[in-house]
Amino acid sequence: MNPPQLTRRSFLKASSVFAAIVAADWVRAQPARDGPLMAYVGTFTSPLKNMLSTQVDLPPGNGRGIHLFRVDRTTGALTAAGLYESGLSPNCIVPNPAGTRIYATNETEHIGEAQEGSVSAFEVDSRDGQLRLLNTVRSGGKGPTHASLHPSGKFLFVANYFGGTVAVLPVLPDGRLGEPTDVKVDAGPIGPTRATNAPPGSFAFSGHDHTHAHMIQPDPAGRFVLHADLGQDRIYNWKFDAGRGVLVANNPAFVALPPGDGPRHFHFHPNGRWLYSLQEEGSNLVLFDYDAATGRLTARQTISSLPPGYAGSNFCSAILVSADGKFVYAGNRLHDSIAIFAVGQNGELTFVTEEWTRGNYPRSFSFDPTGRFLYSLNQRADNVAVFRVDPATGKLNFTGHYTPVGNPSSIAFIDLAKPGA
Repeated sequence: MNPPQLTRRSFLKASSVFAAIVAADWVRAQPARDGPLMAYVGTFTSPLKNMLSTQVDLPPGNGRGIHLFRVDRTTGALTAAGLYESGLSPNCIVPNPAGTRIYATNETEHIGEAQEGSVSAFEVDSRDGQLRLLNTVRSGGKGPTHASLHPSGKFLFVANYFGGTVAVLPVLPDGRLGEPTDVKVDAGPIGPTRATNAPPGSFAFSGHDHTHAHMIQPDPAGRFVLHADLGQDRIYNWKFDAGRGVLVANNPAFVALPPGDGPRHFHFHPNGRWLYSLQEEGSNLVLFDYDAATGRLTARQTISSLPPGYAGSNFCSAILVSADGKFVYAGNRLHDSIAIFAVGQNGELTFVTEEWTRGNYPRSFSFDPTGRFLYSLNQRADNVAVFRVDPATGKLNFTGHYTPVGNPSSIAFIDLAKPGA
């Protein structure tokens, strides 16, 4: 039987059908942008003077709770999209990887005789990102200031700054939080009020009055949990028993930072072998080699967070490593800048430049999910400023976008777009 003759008309018809199939497959393979990219900003809503060891006059917080925004994917601009009102200073916002829940530490809640803070669990509406409260539990200490999730998603770790404690909270199957399964109290000597590495003329003093657990984070594998105590100048290192939800003493139990420098926050490099710690009062970064088999930290480099020649007071705030591992960013309050460092082949840092935050006292900053934009939360300026990230140089370019938010503390993102829809 002779094969059918291929005419020009039949060729064009077959080609158009093939093109339609390919186009349909391509469309199905693209993420459908039918849902918004949401940002959640935690704020300070009430004064902290009743939680401080020395009574000082502090203004009331200007925030109103958890502020919701839609994010413009092209420009990075934020548009107000709702508010979960709270007078308890929901200062740290943690989303789960699936984007279905967020957890918020309530710093100024006072529960029971110990005056503990609390942590709230929220369900995220998959259509518009609005929040529904699931439950609230005690945080295991006074003044919770930081939280993070275990890689399994089954535990939330909390650092209680004013209580000098860290706690483990189980995450229940429906997203609610259980009562703490473990609470550890930081004990030991307090560091001096003068930082070893303070810049010339610095009067920076914040946390060397008693123990202050400032951050807690599991390592990438979830086998160990690290937490920084600013008042003790220590980064603690725990083994984690995921079966019982308990922190188990490791050997050594901690690594010491220079007296008075005050470790505040730290961040793992994507390779999991390097950890960068930022010291609040010493205004410096320390590179540690991290042994994932033992949890051991070994210091290898110390570098200032400030530009050469700077003199005066400064309080460091946040530290982030870019997703590609090429750059490290460190926040400076009073200097009001974000310092940018290039990461060398061996992990050591080289100062590149710094960028003015366009507002004073940058408490924290974060990248959007793509890493193309960085958001600086300028606490005393009551705004969030948006910068475009240059992926080649790491430099930050101000977009011109400011968003008014009273006393912003942290920002987290959830992308509600549904791929393959």
